[in-house]
Amino acid sequence: YQPSEMAATGPGDVYAALSADDEEVQRPMEIESMCMQCEDNGITRLMCVRIPYYKAVILMSFECQHCGFHNNEIQSGEAVQEHGTEIVLKVKEQSDLRRQLVKSEYASIEVPEVELVIPAKSQPAEITTVEGVLERVTSALQSEQERRRLLDPESATKIDEFCAKLNRLRELDESWTLKLHDPTGNCFIQNPDPLHVDPRCIVSHYHRNLDETKLLGLADDDAVQEIDDDPVAEEWKNYDEVKHEILHFDTDCPGCGAPCQTLMKPTDIPFFDTVIVMATTCDRCGHKTNEVKAGGAIREQGCKLEVKIEEPVDLARDVLKSDTCSLSIPSLDLEVGAGALCSRFTTIEGILNATKEQIEQQSKFFIGDSASSEEKTNLVALFQAFDDIVNLKRKDVTIVLDDPAGNSYIQSLTAPINDNRLTKTYYTRNFEQNEELGLNDMKVENYGELDGIEEEDEEKEEE
Repeated sequence: YQPSEMAATGPGDVYAALSADDEEVQRPMEIESMCMQCEDNGITRLMCVRIPYYKAVILMSFECQHCGFHNNEIQSGEAVQEHGTEIVLKVKEQSDLRRQLVKSEYASIEVPEVELVIPAKSQPAEITTVEGVLERVTSALQSEQERRRLLDPESATKIDEFCAKLNRLRELDESWTLKLHDPTGNCFIQNPDPLHVDPRCIVSHYHRNLDETKLLGLADDDAVQEIDDDPVAEEWKNYDEVKHEILHFDTDCPGCGAPCQTLMKPTDIPFFDTVIVMATTCDRCGHKTNEVKAGGAIREQGCKLEVKIEEPVDLARDVLKSDTCSLSIPSLDLEVGAGALCSRFTTIEGILNATKEQIEQQSKFFIGDSASSEEKTNLVALFQAFDDIVNLKRKDVTIVLDDPAGNSYIQSLTAPINDNRLTKTYYTRNFEQNEELGLNDMKVENYGELDGIEEEDEEKEEE
């Protein structure tokens, strides 16, 4: 079944709202199951709940009355997301160790500084902290150390040395990096200040490869990557002819895994550039997605776009936000990083609503039962401010789009004449921005000459 379909509200729901008041709803199901340690029968307690401001989850607890073995797990009850997610966190302070972390059983974790890799499906899904990840690894390594010291002293010594390295990471003798890679897209690392860009955490989304698709059960184990030649492409003479065609690509639905097609078409935006519109619709489950990608190269300069919201027509301005573009609203003291909102072609009102929805999803750890009254009040006030902007009850609002690649756009109401409420500022990228775009290591000088040298070397080798 699809968890998203089973989570609809109603008396027969599988996922009940998490509440301490209704004992009947919160009573877990008990299933007799075999103990993996003594192979006798124990009891698995299973409960499907919907955590407020988060997602549907499945809580499982196993206990064996014969040998005392017990195990607790949590699994996501949500469907696999359209894209996988990779989160890179630079751990520098104690507050970083206390960040809450959510991962599925398909997620892998890496700490490059100590060459630690936790492969996918080696641990169950869990909600823990960054420090909890290190504690779990240390505990697992130390569990058999006494026996290992008798049978294999050399390996035991190496494990002791590695555990010492993990302890130094927990003591923050130096900064270190944690990489969380989850093909399901259902992972999360807490941002201590959800209203601003996290300075030490980078979130990126990616298309799953075939191996990850097989791991999630969305493709057959014997499936292979097929690359078919498109006979229509051979008939195109130039790029302008492509703009009059809709391209079809066979793919698998990220929701149910059924075969479907992705449609792609280049189109021109007046007074801007060419963009590529992509859309996927699954006839089986109804899953729909759409993306917009810049069709041009990275510009020589970055571009900052500032638009004032004063009239209803301002909310209807077309907006193209690329993957490299960040958004901020100075009057709300709000910053949204480039990786938080994926690329999209929408309106000012549409991007405001998308930003509000994103903050609501990311604020699950801040407006739950453990949050302070001040945090709840601030978030409620922020959501009300978004509604006031959309309803034009606030006149002091400026939306700022900052794109180091220069591939974002806000419609001008008076083009080609200057728009009084739209400001464009071009600037030279700094080293860090070029590093994020991959431009610092790009070699373009004497590129043609290098190709000629390589061809001459190959001819000499053939002779």
